Amino acid sequence: MAEDSISRLSAEELSAVTGEPVERLHRLRSLQLIGSEGDEGFAPEDAERIRLIQFLERREIGLETIARGERDEATLSSVVQFLFPHGLGPTYSLDQAVDIVGLDAEVARRLRDAAGVSDDRIDKYDLEMLRNAKVALDAGFPEAALLQLARVYADALERVAEGEVHLFHFYVHEGLKSTGLSGRELVDNRKSVQAHLLPVVEPMIRYFHRLGLAKAVRADMVLHLAPNLARPVQTDSGGQLRLAILFVDMSSYTPLTEVMGHATAARIVERFSELVREVAARFDGRIVDRVGDAFLLIFPEPRAAVSCALAIETQTAQEPQFPAVRGAVHWGEVLYQQGGYVGGALNIASRAATQATPHQILITAAARAEIGVLAQVTFTPLGTRRLKGLIEELELFEVRSEHRRSGERVRDPVCGIEMAPTDVAARLVVKGRELAFCCERCLRAFLEAPQGWKVTGPAG
Repeated sequence: MAEDSISRLSAEELSAVTGEPVERLHRLRSLQLIGSEGDEGFAPEDAERIRLIQFLERREIGLETIARGERDEATLSSVVQFLFPHGLGPTYSLDQAVDIVGLDAEVARRLRDAAGVSDDRIDKYDLEMLRNAKVALDAGFPEAALLQLARVYADALERVAEGEVHLFHFYVHEGLKSTGLSGRELVDNRKSVQAHLLPVVEPMIRYFHRLGLAKAVRADMVLHLAPNLARPVQTDSGGQLRLAILFVDMSSYTPLTEVMGHATAARIVERFSELVREVAARFDGRIVDRVGDAFLLIFPEPRAAVSCALAIETQTAQEPQFPAVRGAVHWGEVLYQQGGYVGGALNIASRAATQATPHQILITAAARAEIGVLAQVTFTPLGTRRLKGLIEELELFEVRSEHRRSGERVRDPVCGIEMAPTDVAARLVVKGRELAFCCERCLRAFLEAPQGWKVTGPAG
């Protein structure tokens, strides 16, 4: 967009817009962070550059470092050009925007709050969002539901955007740097890759949204046709559902990370994630949360959850060198709210999972009663246990597949990795018992502090 004298800002105007003193603007100009040579005025884009500088300074990045990044890799210029490829365009106040759209000001404010927008300025994209929100409200979609949906969109797509930027940085930017590129050559090559990728981003998002929508619509049929499996109860906060909840994790993730380091642990978790996703898809499960190595999945009924948990345990036990997994299933009521699930049933499933030993899948009495008979699966009562955070004792059962084959495997007492005898890297006899180690690092860790590691029998 061509710039003319009307679009130029004086130092005083730029100061009023950004809150930066005029003296500091001169300092930023001297560092070539704002302004252009031979022009005493400033472009509207300079206000965005200053906001980026303010953001970086809040992260304790100094002006000299920012200036060096701009000289070497056009850090500020690249971001401004990426965010505003066609210039800034007009902006509006909230009062102006609601007059244009015809939306109540308080509703508009709540929508922007739900989206996590803190900037008072409203641009054409904000205006479009408000217009679409008004269409939804006029069609009869309740405001409470619209605000929840706005939060779901904001949270989910912020994660998508973070993934796009981080992965581009790690794999493209750092990859180009590793080849020896720097300065303008690095910037130009990065822009070239970016130019090829940007046109496919929105079509890819639409594709995966369609996949997710297809799964959600199929699951929604349960609410209409099988009220015994899912009973929605409308509340002020969301919808109440009856679901099966599965928590599954690796039984030795902490020592594995401490001994092997984050990179090795991350590779194992990545493989675990692949297995969980692959198996969950076969049993109509959905991953709703993940923290480290721990996965929270939901299912329309507990038979599928138990079958999925057993399949995950079986497949991980067949990996060449892998930690044992464990898990627990509960059946109960949860509240669907803002794209997630809350309620005591989640806490029960989580607490039950902490009671599982390596290779063990537990279920609660509520899940056991709902399942009845499950072909080729045995249920063993374990009695009741008092668990942290739960008022009443919890009755638990162990589930096992009758087809589960536990091959001859040994467990590293340090990292918890399980392996076939032929994969053992080192052996050590302690008090008449032979210990197996997956690598020299684990052997050294054991020798340095043998009393700090739990010595167990064979895996399986």
